[in-house]
Amino acid sequence: MKVVILCAGYGKRLYPYTEKYQKTMIPIHGKPLLRYIIEGLVYTGIRDFILVVGYRKEQIINYFQNEIKLNITIEYIEQKQLNGTGGAVLLCEPLIANNHFILTWGDILLGYSVYKEINHIFQNEKQDYILTANHTDDPHLGAAVYTKDSYLTDIIEKPGKGTSKSRLNNAGLFVLSKEIFETLKLIKPSQRREIELPEAILMGIKTRNWKVRVYEMNKDQFRGDFGNREEYERLKNDRSWLQFLNFK
Repeated sequence: MKVVILCAGYGKRLYPYTEKYQKTMIPIHGKPLLRYIIEGLVYTGIRDFILVVGYRKEQIINYFQNEIKLNITIEYIEQKQLNGTGGAVLLCEPLIANNHFILTWGDILLGYSVYKEINHIFQNEKQDYILTANHTDDPHLGAAVYTKDSYLTDIIEKPGKGTSKSRLNNAGLFVLSKEIFETLKLIKPSQRREIELPEAILMGIKTRNWKVRVYEMNKDQFRGDFGNREEYERLKNDRSWLQFLNFK
């Protein structure tokens, strides 16, 4: 099974760091963020990656073409028009041969036990769709996730601050069936002129009877939003979170 990692964005929230770096390549404690993400997935047994690149793509390509220790295969595809997460995923359709693939954001790092658990759920429960959710005080900066009996009922992108009745947030790690490409082609761009992945997932639930299994992270499991400058700087000055980058 291949992993798609979204690495194309400008990283406006990380300015001025992104004047010099692609956001996924900003160093922290001796490694670029993207290296941590790939290592976490490699430790689950995954070896095949698709990186959707764009802004400062040469930093990513040059780094990993010289990196042989990971023993992985990387394919690159360029997102020339930044038209959303759904638009990025659609570009990968020709490269996905198996029925399922993993998708993750390139600026979100999860504790390595989470990557392992998602792979375990897929292998043992044979779920076509899995969405990872983390607990938060207010999901207004991400996407509010609503569930019933561990399955997704609704997902609301960037709800107004204080308006969400759910405290679950889209953590940015999925297992998806290839059927997602069909719904992505049907939805219209949002007000942000982006093809929104959550909208395609909801269309599948409502019109195709998809069952989207939600894995709720424990409150003590690590999730770092490295696309946020304040969060990046906090984690840069703290090494305690590195303990979560192993399997327990």
